[in-house]
Amino acid sequence: MLPFPDRLDGWLEHLEAQHPRGSAGIELGLERVAAVKARLAQRENCPLILVGGTNGKGSTCAMLERILLAAGYRVGLYTSPHLLRYNERVRVNGMAADDESLCRAFACVERARGDSALTYFEFGTLAAWEVFAAAGLDAIVLEVGLGGRLDATNAYEPDCTIVTSVDLDHMDYLGATREDIGREKAGIFRRGIPAICGDPRPPRSLTDHAGAAGARLQVLGRDFGYQQQEQQWLYWAGAGDGVVIRRGGLAFPALRGEQQLANAACAMAALDALHRQLPVAMKDIRQGLSAVQLAGRFQVLPGRPAVVLDVAHNPQAARVLAANLGDMGFHRNTWAVFGMLADKDIDGVIDALRVRVTHWLPCTLEGGRAAGADALAARLQARGMKLAGEFASPAAALACAQENAGEDDRILAFGSFLTVAAALQSLGRSA
Repeated sequence: MLPFPDRLDGWLEHLEAQHPRGSAGIELGLERVAAVKARLAQRENCPLILVGGTNGKGSTCAMLERILLAAGYRVGLYTSPHLLRYNERVRVNGMAADDESLCRAFACVERARGDSALTYFEFGTLAAWEVFAAAGLDAIVLEVGLGGRLDATNAYEPDCTIVTSVDLDHMDYLGATREDIGREKAGIFRRGIPAICGDPRPPRSLTDHAGAAGARLQVLGRDFGYQQQEQQWLYWAGAGDGVVIRRGGLAFPALRGEQQLANAACAMAALDALHRQLPVAMKDIRQGLSAVQLAGRFQVLPGRPAVVLDVAHNPQAARVLAANLGDMGFHRNTWAVFGMLADKDIDGVIDALRVRVTHWLPCTLEGGRAAGADALAARLQARGMKLAGEFASPAAALACAQENAGEDDRILAFGSFLTVAAALQSLGRSA
């Protein structure tokens, strides 16, 4: 047997080499990860919240983490993908896992996997659990990578599940309709376990599956919800027998955009469902929501012109981004650094933002899945959009935007995690 890598970058190269589809490859299924989980004797020894959804799951996970930390709990958080460093995916008590902890966890998984050709995500999920097991945590939050039913995170038994939203994305893997996708996302539901749905109009497939599985489904707008007020907001939830609990005077989450209120309501509904295992006070909720940070989710950087970073990469997320841009106030022009993966609904994203962007700067991302700048430009021109050129990289597009944007303009970098990561690197920011 070859010696194990002694550095994190070596391990990440090893992970990519273990599966023929590499780090960008997707092969859904629970058999491989369940087998290695059993060999590692991994057990769920503290409350686990499993969070899926087309959009909003990263924000909801970040809110849960911050609220639980504010309440004094030791918390593990697993999310994907990362922006700048792999360590961002595995957080313990609000801090990214260090290289040594990750390398040690990868070695444990490698020794246990035998002949199983784990995917990059499966390997990383099992390793994250090893990090968590060593940390002696009070609560764990796992973000579903793709879909739900066959995602590696679904090999773990949750105490509460959340589906934040259901819309069209990853259709090659999850199906061509909301009904198909809803069925896949509902695959994380469990009998007798609270199932929180942040989509006020969930597909019938999701509600039917919840009923068949015996999950305790709660739907935004029906069983819990929020009311936006002038300088604050109110959370409400049904308590049975027609009783409605209201918690008002809540400051807006530190994450921008009205959609974050729906995500915050999902987080609060989940914590309500787990109040016996993880009691939290209102002061903890207020502190957690005011402290939450998440790079690339309508992230507005200080200065002039304003710079907005958003990982929106499907039509639903693009519509939310467009609404948030509309609420920002006056900006004479919007220069959009625009990079996407070729397997996404590029036309739908363009259509969602066409009224908000005045100058488009299509760029080519790294990797074989990327749509070339020329292909993006052709899509934009077919819709009558105004181009500022075609660019070989997000860095080149951003440099052009910075050179040409006036103080009253804004620069938007969006379309993919890769676009936002490249923009952060070009701006010299860690996140």
